[in-house]
Amino acid sequence: MRFRFSRAWLAGYPILVSVLVQVPATPARSGPADVLAVKVVCRPAPGGRPASVCKFGVTVKHADAGWDHYANRYDIVASDGDVLASRVLRHPHVDEQPFTRGISQIRIPYEVETVVVRAGDSVHGLGGKTETVTIPHAKPGTAATDEKPAP
Repeated sequence: MRFRFSRAWLAGYPILVSVLVQVPATPARSGPADVLAVKVVCRPAPGGRPASVCKFGVTVKHADAGWDHYANRYDIVASDGDVLASRVLRHPHVDEQPFTRGISQIRIPYEVETVVVRAGDSVHGLGGKTETVTIPHAKPGTAATDEKPAP
């Protein structure tokens, strides 16, 4: 048996091909930004205040696709939900993944024992993988303390 195309079907074929050719390719979509590791170094707060002053190194991974979709921030959040600090990431890191950026001079009261570090991107906002970190408080009269990045 031989298959035959009808003239009506063949007449619509160029239009179908034209529509298929003109549909732009959709780029692969990135998921939310993930925090991979956090390094924290703390020293006693000046003036005998009941707090540590800490510096954070945060490693973030995100499939940045350019200015329209990139990891654009990370937050340091206390266990009660208070945002202790935010770092704005001002440009995409398309060819630098994962990347590490720091934030310093963050005052963390002694009663805050752990923080959650979360990252966000310009499309999804917050919502990727987070890291919970124990704060290595430095009491007055002690040297700065250090916690290694999570594996």
